[in-house]
Amino acid sequence: MSFIIIQVTYPNLKETKKAIFHLLQKNLISSANYFPIKSASRWTGKIKEVGQITTFLKTRKENWEKVKSEIQKIHPYKIPYIAKFNVEASKEYENWIRKQTK
Repeated sequence: MSFIIIQVTYPNLKETKKAIFHLLQKNLISSANYFPIKSASRWTGKIKEVGQITTFLKTRKENWEKVKSEIQKIHPYKIPYIAKFNVEASKEYENWIRKQTK
């Protein structure tokens, strides 16, 4: 069994925690890591550099669409960054993810 990590960026810690705890309460993710980053992009014709919080959400592969949908419902950005990575870990850790999610 492998699993996925979903990376999402948020504008601040408040929005980050709101999303993480929402997903944890729904048993859609087993855990999350989050930390501050700097992002540079072109938005509305201008190049901007901003501080953000990035998250790594761990879950089952089959939860991808559900998690993505829940994030889109509550995310403050018009076009949020939501990316999926297929990963493998120790059998014990993968089993723990499966037990923590539905």
